[in-house]
Amino acid sequence: MKINLKNKRALIGGSSKGLGYAVAKQLAACGAEVTLVSRNESLLKKNIIELKELTGCDHNYLLVDYNNSKDYKKIIDEFFKTNTIDILINNTQGPPAGDVLSVAESDYEQTFNLLFQNTVNTSMAAIKGMKENNWGRIINMTSVSVKEPLSYLALSNTIRSAVTSWGKTLSIESGKYNITVNNVLTGFFNTERLNQLNEEKAKKFNVKTSKVFEKMSEMVPLKRIGEPEEFAYLIAFLSSEYSSYINGVNIPIDGGLLKSM
Repeated sequence: MKINLKNKRALIGGSSKGLGYAVAKQLAACGAEVTLVSRNESLLKKNIIELKELTGCDHNYLLVDYNNSKDYKKIIDEFFKTNTIDILINNTQGPPAGDVLSVAESDYEQTFNLLFQNTVNTSMAAIKGMKENNWGRIINMTSVSVKEPLSYLALSNTIRSAVTSWGKTLSIESGKYNITVNNVLTGFFNTERLNQLNEEKAKKFNVKTSKVFEKMSEMVPLKRIGEPEEFAYLIAFLSSEYSSYINGVNIPIDGGLLKSM
């Protein structure tokens, strides 16, 4: 099976680094024209050059600040005045870590705008063109914590659950236009974000960061942390014609971390 995304256009959130950029590289390698979205322009420019070298094709980027949802919506709406896409990968940076007793009411509001409102705004802008083309893929990058909450990620647990439910609801309406909507529940992957979280945990418990990674790996039945490219392979499949009958599902990619069915 060879995934061919030639003539497909993809918009990929949070794609200056980490899982987002791994997805961008994989979709581009499969033939898609990608538009990277992030707040880090220096990394975006570097990535565009790298993608050109990888594929021989031109790609683009959008500079946004996910923390300012009003300005973000303006930029996204302006983009879709002259562009349509076939594949939308909803992804942003994660909210701050913290347990449910330590986060403030304002933190929930900020996280709602960051994770939920931006996802809705982007999807609603993108889906217009998808409906006209009678084809589309919307993939929400959420977390395994929507099934089994992680105590130190109260904000993420709460709002990503809303994103996941919303994605399922959208899938019911979008299917008649040949647009699939799926949620990918992300486990532990070797990214800067995970390293940051583990450094915070190490300080909290006064242990070495390497010890936190060791304990985390032991939690996974495969006894290791995932690599970003492994995540990207799944996204590429869900973006392709091969996934045409997969719609409205939550797919964990976690090495077996989740204990629930």
